[in-house]
Amino acid sequence: MNGLFVVIISALVFILAYRFYGAFIGAKVLTVNQYNVTPAFRFEDGHDYVPTNKYVVFGHHFAAIAGAGPLVGPVIAAQFGYLPGALWILIGGVLAGAVHDCVILFCSMRYDGKSIAEIAKAQIGDKTGLATSFAVLFLNILAMAGMAVVISNALHDSPWGTFTIGMTIPIALFIGIYMQFLRPGKIKEGTVIGVVLTLLAVVAGPAVQASPTLAPIFTISRHGIDIALIIYGFVAAALPVWLLLAPRDYLSTYMKIGTIGALAIGVIVVGPTIQMPALTQFCAGGGPVITGPVLPYIFITIACGAVSGFHCMISTGTTPKMLMNERSIVPVGYGAMLTESFVAMMALIAATSLVPNDYFAINSTAEHFNALGMQVVDLPQLNAMVGENVAHRPGGAVSLAVGMAFIFSNIPGLDSLMSYWYHFCIMFEALFIMTIIDAGTRVGRYMLQELVGRVWTKFGDPHWTPGAIIASAAISGAWGYILVQGNLSTIWPIFGVSNQLLAIITLAISSVVICSMGKARYVWVTGLPWAFLTVVIFWADFLNMFGLYLPKGEMLLFAVSAIMLILVIIVSISSLRKCFELSKTVPASYTTTKSVEEEGLKKLQELVATDPKAKRFAELTCPKDFKQA
Repeated sequence: MNGLFVVIISALVFILAYRFYGAFIGAKVLTVNQYNVTPAFRFEDGHDYVPTNKYVVFGHHFAAIAGAGPLVGPVIAAQFGYLPGALWILIGGVLAGAVHDCVILFCSMRYDGKSIAEIAKAQIGDKTGLATSFAVLFLNILAMAGMAVVISNALHDSPWGTFTIGMTIPIALFIGIYMQFLRPGKIKEGTVIGVVLTLLAVVAGPAVQASPTLAPIFTISRHGIDIALIIYGFVAAALPVWLLLAPRDYLSTYMKIGTIGALAIGVIVVGPTIQMPALTQFCAGGGPVITGPVLPYIFITIACGAVSGFHCMISTGTTPKMLMNERSIVPVGYGAMLTESFVAMMALIAATSLVPNDYFAINSTAEHFNALGMQVVDLPQLNAMVGENVAHRPGGAVSLAVGMAFIFSNIPGLDSLMSYWYHFCIMFEALFIMTIIDAGTRVGRYMLQELVGRVWTKFGDPHWTPGAIIASAAISGAWGYILVQGNLSTIWPIFGVSNQLLAIITLAISSVVICSMGKARYVWVTGLPWAFLTVVIFWADFLNMFGLYLPKGEMLLFAVSAIMLILVIIVSISSLRKCFELSKTVPASYTTTKSVEEEGLKKLQELVATDPKAKRFAELTCPKDFKQA
């Protein structure tokens, strides 16, 4: 099968879904109102609540949600063949993932940029809010460990890759200062400078790798990479959002979208053949990468790219504190997720374009690959072309980079640049993961401060510097400990389940908010994916607990899985009861975006006369409408 067909089908599905389903959710279900003064203006503090250009917010949001999942998950899932992953990405992304992200972002903006736990507390009650707090915080830590283990496997003992990724940090700091103080508002200038500097870091990689002085400095063991990631997560969570997180994520987004766009063009030009069959013999289980069967393991192997609970931590963390207008909720919430789904599809195409034997050689340990009785085909040549031994490096990142580099190098005139393409793709993947680590750790900091703030009010103040530093250190230290102690085979399965359990919690609470608005007739928008995920993810967790952890005596993982299930059950039952209650007590609302904005403009006019924050909001977000009014 030609990969070009998959690209065309995916692009059409996502464009139509955004144009019609996303617009329906924004206008009819959520009734976004461009004249509502957003939390970014009402609580502006220059640190966390910062009104930010919508394109920069899109960049930050997309970069933060699109971590290792949309790249690594589809690659690992290719073990089952290309068809299961492709179907789940298309259907899950449109009907579950994008809905999940968009609705909870709206909810957080209507609740002052608060976390999902605070929304649960306000809508359902203190006990449910507390259970949600513990569940989300716990799952956040597991998610960060799952993200970090992939980048450790990809970057260790690779001076070229480590140098390139390391340079993106000072580049981001420079661009943050440039756009904040040196050239305020000059976004295009900052973008061009940042992208050029990042590309130069890739080009300089071979010189660093060949240097007898620099190469040893950037040749870091896996343990060293682990420690560096922990330190980075702490620093990124503690610094002001404009200084490192926002500019780094913004620049990363251009690199990511540009690379995926280039890959799509490469697929069009090269027309790579998808060599992996639609379904493999491992669909029934017993595979070398994922031991379980395709159902239900496809739903936890591909999380980001289809639906990901981790995204709620961004949609109720940094993004609602930066978004300037509610009209941007659908483009940022729904649109960024569909963009991520397209990324996942490109990753699937790149991985499945490899010869199956070579795919399994890269993604399996030597022991597991030898047990398959397979022989490598093109792998020796691929090793020579990229300049590194890529065999037996499980985790998906390396095989994806090889697949992408293989496609790029088949473009006429670019066949001699395979090593550059490979290391560029490694940088591309690492950028995805680093941005989710910095944003996720920062959101974890918010959550921990809110949780401790229940008993120690001062600690709950996000502006109290000692509290922010302590919380940042605690979160980065917690996921860092799991990272240092574990490996991909122990971390990824529980990460996949925990990520989707968090999505169940998010969809449950989102359903309650929809019912509280008098929109119970539309609760199916979040209710259907909520019900579906509950069935398949509980099924997968049951198989993990009794088919994997218990037989191997891994009691810690068994206990962790059981605790997560209990917390999710508590939140789900409470949410279901609240939905039934609200559907009977709250009068039905038939408002639309058009009707609420007519009234919203009048209210904004009144506010502008007395509230300087509302005046600033009006001047920056709707100057034409305001002047006409």
